[in-house]
Amino acid sequence: MSGPLPVIVHPPSPTGGRRVRVNGEILGLAYSVTDVAEFLRRAGLDVDPVEVSVSPLIDWRGGGPEYWGPEPGGAAP
Repeated sequence: MSGPLPVIVHPPSPTGGRRVRVNGEILGLAYSVTDVAEFLRRAGLDVDPVEVSVSPLIDWRGGGPEYWGPEPGGAAP
């Protein structure tokens, strides 16, 4: 497959954390931007943790990189 792999960070789960999916495969449950960067590193994608929250390669669903749920950790914007 050529080009960047599709990266999806799903909405926060009811207990907190967000599933991270790359190229259709769930890599794990992330609780921070640092976790997302580590999952991407393990998948062979070199994305700096500082750039994860603004990378155009990542589709943030159900809230941006500042929201990890659950309440009272903050509501999705």
